Amino acid sequence: MTTVAITQDDDIESAVFRALDHLDLESLIRGKLVAVKPNETYASASDRTGVTQPDTLRAMLRYIKRYDPEKLVVSGGSGAGETDEILEAAGLMEVIREEGVEFHDHNRPPFEEIKLEYGGGEVIGPQGNVVVNRRVLEYETLIALNQLKVHEEATVTLALKNIAMSFPAADYYGHPRSKRLHEHAFFEDMHSFIAAMYRRFPIHLAVTAGHPAMIGTGPLGGHAFETGLVIACRDALAADIVGARLLGFELQGVRHLWEAGRLGLGETMVSRMKFPGLGLEEAFQAFTRKAYGHSLSLAHA
Repeated sequence: MTTVAITQDDDIESAVFRALDHLDLESLIRGKLVAVKPNETYASASDRTGVTQPDTLRAMLRYIKRYDPEKLVVSGGSGAGETDEILEAAGLMEVIREEGVEFHDHNRPPFEEIKLEYGGGEVIGPQGNVVVNRRVLEYETLIALNQLKVHEEATVTLALKNIAMSFPAADYYGHPRSKRLHEHAFFEDMHSFIAAMYRRFPIHLAVTAGHPAMIGTGPLGGHAFETGLVIACRDALAADIVGARLLGFELQGVRHLWEAGRLGLGETMVSRMKFPGLGLEEAFQAFTRKAYGHSLSLAHA
């Protein structure tokens, strides 16, 4: 059984800590080069709702330090602008400085081209190779720190998308990742690309916070609201399946999750998951109460 911990607390640090307490993280962190990748799509002084919040990142870093990693890095690569500027606007760079951890902008050189496999060892997707910063190939433990949001093209933007659409180096492809500098096909079949990127860059721990969550539209400009919910799992695909269910989607409603499951990259069956914190039904009721003002039930979905 795959352990998926869901917690809820108005104090996001408490929610993060309690969720992670349900997981065995010793072997993932102690003595390892650990990278935390927050959601840093875009933020400004007037709107920070689309990105990881400072208190969420601070809680994550402080929890990881308990296990004495060899090095702890916040790895960022915004596709909408300069990463350091967005992290400053979001208040995340202040946390990085206060916690004394390294910041690495993986949009910048040196670059390396790596091959993607879409199934059966053959390149059958739209993008056979992708250019990334060399440092991301060195991370021993990759932690995706995500927002609980919908996305107008990817359906949801959780752990798998957080990594897949950030690792392609924007200094190589262009800000945003248009085709201004070099050709690519990331958006021609985004779902297949996300699944292939997850296959190449496994996520060792997914932590998704509804602080705030976003519905209606996304990844920016939607209805943002506080839930206090945190989802944590060592199987990032399972974590995304649960996050998608809270947002109202079954497995086949999010094609990159379905494709990742078809490739055998993680657990997709909720019946094979155990929930030591909140149960999935309880979490769905809590989420919908915050989102819509009254609770809905998965039993009637």
